[in-house]
Formats: sequence, structure tokens, C-alpha cells
Amino acid sequence: MDLDGVFRIVTIVAAVANGLAGVWGLLAHRDERWRRSAFWPATYLCQAVLAAQVVLGAVIVRDLSADERGLEPFYLFGSLAAIGILHAYRAQIEEWRFLLYGFGGLFLMGMSLRALALV
Repeated sequence: MDLDGVFRIVTIVAAVANGLAGVWGLLAHRDERWRRSAFWPATYLCQAVLAAQVVLGAVIVRDLSADERGLEPFYLFGSLAAIGILHAYRAQIEEWRFLLYGFGGLFLMGMSLRALALV
């Protein structure tokens, strides 16, 4: 399997994982029964998979000309910026953290899908 194939698989895993974590966060915001200690490690694992997607994408676009790159680097590094924003605001809005990470997970899912569509 070539690097593009690995990138596609990692991107699909990142999209599905962040989407599921996002739905879990929204459910946890709405209903306390969903607030489990496993939510945070699962969310961080999903974000780590997304970081692996960014690294693979950077390796792929590194060898492309400026005309061939398009907006893929924007979506890849925008995903990392979004993760940073999520972590930066987590402590400031403690009572809304599950809502923040819920919508954040769905946003990251969308960014992964958009990066996949551009490859």
C-alpha cells in the first residue's frame, strides 16, 4: 500500500473517531449518564489519530508543486489549530466543556472529510 492509501485510511479513521467522540460529547452535555471518565482519553486518542493524519498529509504534499497542493495543507493545519483552540478554552468554560468538545469533534470530523475530498 502506498502512502496515499495509508493517508486515506488514517483520514477515514480520524473522521469516524472524531465524529463519534463529538456525538458522545453532545450526549454527555445533555445527559450526565454519558459523562464517563473514558471520554477524555478517547477524545485525546481521536485527536492523536488526527495529528497522524496531518503528518501523513504533510509528507504527501511536501513533494507536490505549489499548483498541485491546493487547499489540503490549509485543512490539515487548520485541524491542528482547532485542537489547540479546544484545549485553550476548556478551562475557561468548564460547565460547557462537553458541548465544546462535542461540536469540536464534529468540526474535526468535517475537516478530515474535507482533506480527504481534496486528495
